[in-house]
Formats: sequence, structure tokens, C-alpha cells
Amino acid sequence: MSSAYARLTHTFLRLSRFGHLSAIAGWDMQTMMPAGGSRARGEALAELSVLRHEILTAPQVGEWLQQAQQEELDDVERADLHEMQRSWQQASLLPASLVEAKALAGSRCEHAWRQQRPANDWQGFAANLQEVVKLSREEAEIRAQANGCSRYDALLDLYEPGMTSAMLDRTFGDLKQWLPDLLQRVVDKQATEQVQRPDGPFPQAAQQQLGLAVMKLLGFDFNAGRLDISAHPFCGGVPEDVRITTRYNEAEFISAMMGVIHETGHARYEQNLPKQWAGRPVALARSTAIHESQSLFFEKQLGRNPAFLSLVQPLAVQLLGDQPALAADNFIALNQRVKPGLIRVDADEVSYPAHVILRYEIERALVAGEIEVEDIPALWQEKMQALLGLDTTGDFRNGCMQDIHWTDGAFGYFPTYTLGAMYAAQLFQALQRALPQVNEMIRQGELQPVFDWLQQNIWQHGSRFSTRQLIENATGEDLNPAHFRKHLEQRYL
Repeated sequence: MSSAYARLTHTFLRLSRFGHLSAIAGWDMQTMMPAGGSRARGEALAELSVLRHEILTAPQVGEWLQQAQQEELDDVERADLHEMQRSWQQASLLPASLVEAKALAGSRCEHAWRQQRPANDWQGFAANLQEVVKLSREEAEIRAQANGCSRYDALLDLYEPGMTSAMLDRTFGDLKQWLPDLLQRVVDKQATEQVQRPDGPFPQAAQQQLGLAVMKLLGFDFNAGRLDISAHPFCGGVPEDVRITTRYNEAEFISAMMGVIHETGHARYEQNLPKQWAGRPVALARSTAIHESQSLFFEKQLGRNPAFLSLVQPLAVQLLGDQPALAADNFIALNQRVKPGLIRVDADEVSYPAHVILRYEIERALVAGEIEVEDIPALWQEKMQALLGLDTTGDFRNGCMQDIHWTDGAFGYFPTYTLGAMYAAQLFQALQRALPQVNEMIRQGELQPVFDWLQQNIWQHGSRFSTRQLIENATGEDLNPAHFRKHLEQRYL
């Protein structure tokens, strides 16, 4: 007679394997699949999500969870059981019909967005988005009733367990107090500095080679992953087979290069999750903000660090051709340019949080039913003007249609980007305390001590600890946004 916990482990291993298939089919949908396959693939993925939902919410799973509470388990098994309980509770709240409807509406909206965005077709996009929002509100209402919280907090908790909009409002409210002034001071300072723009075009094949060279420098395991092209950069797949993507613009190379560095941060985390617990919830990444902290650690703390850029610069010259704009000092200045722009994924690290706050404020009101889909463009324009001084009137493609997240109802995701940037700054400061010579090591190409520190403090723990405990163990304190402000001031002022 096997224990209840052993039965649960077997059930979650099955779910993990179906999740593997779903992840790879989803990656293929966004990279390789011909447009005509969209409907059939969307239906197949929806079927798979219903199957996983049925396995997870079967009556005996609830019984095993209760029985396993009484069994003799070690610390890791207890943490695993906690994550199983959480998954089961979240899934049990939703009827299978809603899970299926949401998956179908999301895949329809996302696939159409790929043509609608380049065409600036807001009307076409809005029609699909309305269905996604309607179903997301249904889900949010069910979760809010069960958890005794607001609709938005119920969705936020799926990505960032324990986080609430009240906590975000405090953190983001503080950020809005000092960020505009800091941004202006940096822009004024850089206005007096001469930076030469590189002369393109930069062929896609050469940019791809540069991306692969940087991934190698960052320790990406090519035996367990690959780089491809998609409409929006992402990291997908599974720890044993991580798929990252970027998009290319032959007029400039920095956005694709930084996109690759960002996604490599996600990938290194996935590739280094605890293999001895594979297939169990405790082996999964801790939370979305912790995942973003790893990608932003790579992109911002490392990727835009002069010591690291001094390693990338010769590679850029070798693969893109020698020109004055790629000289060492100018190359570093190019990658530390601060200029408010319309596109979030291309934003510098000083203006980036403004993009996140804008989306957070809109999606929270949308989920709550305070605004409707047709109100988004005007609100977007108003907030873009207030936060970044930019105009997006009529430019839906570079305004409210630029991201992929809302197409499949990922409401509650955006705040994790700025939380991740704050965690990344805090982690890098802790790393500097542990290794005072770290910048010199990076300059010498000795990156392994950095990866070893992340492995020891973040990667190897999976979901064993709560986000708060994980960060306290690594840095000695809970989230402290002061580290983020200090980082921006030191680098840019």
C-alpha cells in the first residue's frame, strides 16, 4: 500500500509530462507553425489543459492531500505538499468548461494579434480581447469569492503568491514619487554627452551569431535548449529543453541582443532548477517575480554593466563589422542610453518601471470592471503622456497592442517585471558584499563565481521556500526597493 504522498507524486509527475507537451506545442505555435494550423493547435492545447485540469481536480486528489498531511514527511516533502495543495485549490475553483473556453479564446486572440498588430488594427484586436477579458473576469470573480479578496488580487496571487495590490500601490507609489525626477536628471546629463549611433544594416544572421555567442558567455546549456525567432521574445519549454526566442530589426542590433540576454537569464534559472526533485511542484521556479529577477539580473545588472559590456564589445565588432560606434567606450554608452520610448521591451532600465506601472493601473481597472476594452487606448495615451511625456494617439501598434500578455488573459503578470527589477538590484548588492571584486572578475571574463552564487542562493531551491524567505536567505532582508533606486543613481548619475 503506497502512501498518499507517493500517489500524489505520481499524479503530479503525470501532470508535469503533459505540461511538457503543452509547453513545446505552445513554443512551436509561436515560432514554426504555419498560420493555417492555428485553429487545430488551439483546440489541441485547450483539450490538453482540460485533461490536466481533470487529473488535478479528481476527487481522490483532495483525499490524498488530506491523508498526506498526517504522514511523516521531511522539509522538502512538506514544501512539495504545500505547492500541491495550492495547485489543487486553484484548479478546483474553476469548472473545466471555463478552462477550455479561456484557452480557446486566448489562442484565438494571440494568433490574430500577430497580423493585427503590424496592421495597427485596434478594432479587430479589441473584438477578440473583449472575450478574453469577459472570461478572465469570470475566473477572477470565482477566485475572489473563494479567497475573500479583490478580483485583481486573486489573479495577481497566481503569479506572485502573497502579493497584493495594496502592497504594490505602496511600492509603486513610492517609485512614482522619485522616478520622474531621476529620469529627467539622467536625460539632461546624457544630453551633454556625445554618443555615436551605429550604422546599419545589421544582417539577421550576424545578429543571430552575436546572440549565440553571448548566450555561450552566459553559460547557456545548448544541449538542453535553443534560440529561435518569434513575434515577441519569450522563454518557454521545460528545464530539460528550454526554448528562448528574440525578434530582429536589421536597422539596429541592441534590442535583439538585450532580448537574448534577458531570456537567457530565464533559461539559466530553468536549466538549474533542482533535478533531483524533477516532476514535482517543489522543483518549479518560485514565482514570476523571482523568474523576472533572474532575467533582469542578466539583462540589467550584468548585461548593461560596463565590465560585462567590455566582454561583448569585441564579439560585436567581430560579428557585425568594425566601425567607430562600436569602439569600447561608445559601445558601453550606447547600451546605457536613457531615452523614454514607446516600446516596453526596448526600454532602458530607468524608464522601464513607468511602462509597468501604466499597464498595472490599466489592467487592474479592467479586471475590476471599472473600465472596458474600448477605454484602453485613451487611458494608455493619457498615462503615457503623464509618465513618459510621449504621444500614442492612433498608434495602437506601438501603444496598447505591443504586448502579448493580455491576449491570453495573463492579467496580474506585469507588476512582476518591476518587482523582478527590484529583486535583481537587491541580489546584485548582496553578491557584491559576498564577492567585493565581482566587477573585476566579470571584466576578466570570470563569470562562473556569479553563476555559482545564483545557484547557491536562488536556482537550487526551486519552490522550497516562499518568495520572502528565499530573498531573506539570499540578501538578509525582505524586498527593499531602496536597492533599486541606489543602483539607478550609481549607474546613471
